[in-house]
Formats: sequence, C-alpha cells, structure tokens
Amino acid sequence: MLLGISLLLVAAAGALLFFFHPVWFPLAITLEALEWDRQFTWTLWICGAIFLLAQILLAWTILRGRRHARATSPHGHRGLEWTWTITTACLFLTLGFLGSSGWAKVAVRSAGEEVIEVHAHQFAWNFRYPGPDGRFGKTSIDLITDSAGNPLGIDPADPDGHDDIVTATLRVPVGRDVLLLLHSRDVIHDFFVRELRTKQDIVPGMEIPLQIRVEKPGTYEIACAELCGTGHGQMRSFLIALPAAEYDQWKQHH
Repeated sequence: MLLGISLLLVAAAGALLFFFHPVWFPLAITLEALEWDRQFTWTLWICGAIFLLAQILLAWTILRGRRHARATSPHGHRGLEWTWTITTACLFLTLGFLGSSGWAKVAVRSAGEEVIEVHAHQFAWNFRYPGPDGRFGKTSIDLITDSAGNPLGIDPADPDGHDDIVTATLRVPVGRDVLLLLHSRDVIHDFFVRELRTKQDIVPGMEIPLQIRVEKPGTYEIACAELCGTGHGQMRSFLIALPAAEYDQWKQHH
C-alpha cells in the first residue's frame, strides 16, 4: 500500500515540474536554437506522459494486488510485449529523424557571410578577422609566441596579414550569416555557447566550419566543453553580438 501511494506521489511531483520550471534553458539567440528547444520540448512531453502513465499503472497494479493477493503462476502476453516494443522503436526513430535536421547540418560557404577564425589553445581563445582586403594572412606554427603578441603565428612578411584583427573576445553582427572556422593549436577543445545550443569539437590539424546567425544582441559566455588540461575551468571568453552597423563601425576602427 505504502509503495503504491509513494509511486503516485513521485509521479505527481514529476508532473508538476512540467508546469513550474525551477530551472530551464537560457535565452535562445538563433533560429536553430529555437528549433532545438521545440524538439526538446516535444521529446520531454512525450517521455513525461509515458513516465506518468507507467507510474500510475505500476501503482494501480501494486494497490490492486494488495487487495486481491493470491498465488498465481507468472505468465506474459506476447502480443502486448511486441506492441510496446515496436511502438517504442518507432517513437525513438521518429524523434531521432526529426532532430537530425539540426545535428546533421553541413556548413557550406555562401557569398556575403562574415568569416571569422576561432583559435583554441591551452587555455585561451583567440579570434581573427580579415582586414579591409578580405583575406587572412599566412600563419606558421614556428612564429607562434604568446608573450610577443602573436598567438596565431601570423607571418609578418605576408602583406595580407598586416590588417588582420586578432582579439580575445568574439564579436559578430546580429542578423547576418557568420562562418566560424575552428582551429586548435594543441589538444581537442570544444566551442560551446549555451544560448546557441551548439557544442562543436575542435580537433588539432583540422579546420572545422560552424555556421551561426545570431538574432539577439547581447553578451554570451564561450566555454570549452572538452576537458583539455589543468586550466580547463578558466578557458572561457565571450561572444558579443552587436547590431550590424555597430559591428561594422567596430571592425573599421579596430
């Protein structure tokens, strides 16, 4: 009796969390993030309804069994077992297919998008913008020196790199397509901005594209979401989303 009542109370408490959110997602700042939230909400409601139904049936079985206790030999219902197994598989595959449009997206360069390089290393972020010529200068690992202010190893002999902009925070224009080119100097890092609902591993020796389009101005934390060493907890920066005109002015005068 007590176990059945306890299950009902737990199910009721779990159901209340669907209506009163003590902790919930932060602001979504891209259309993709809104799609992720919508998909998550559908999944949560479906799984929550199944959980609630299962707990009610379990509690009902316990309470009914206490009133009609009798020795019976256990037996199953093969048709019912096949039904819920197939239903579960179909539900799982359907939810996975609906969510695949987000995680299976392939970044493709398009004309007019802002291209920014993201460089990660133990334990800091650097971001590089092309200057007025629209071209990045050449880099070499032999020229990397943090103490001399050249964390990316930009070749001073290459004229294309003279107007490159290197910063410790990432600024992007609101309402424009942005292509981030992710690089790692040493170990695997992970570019994570919770408001983007995006986590992208950064693998040494690879250039990994990530397309974003921020729709809301503001300042958002960038964290490394891959354990990368003893200073992992301090590896953070900020994504600053500026109105397009303000972004252009910043880039022109930086």
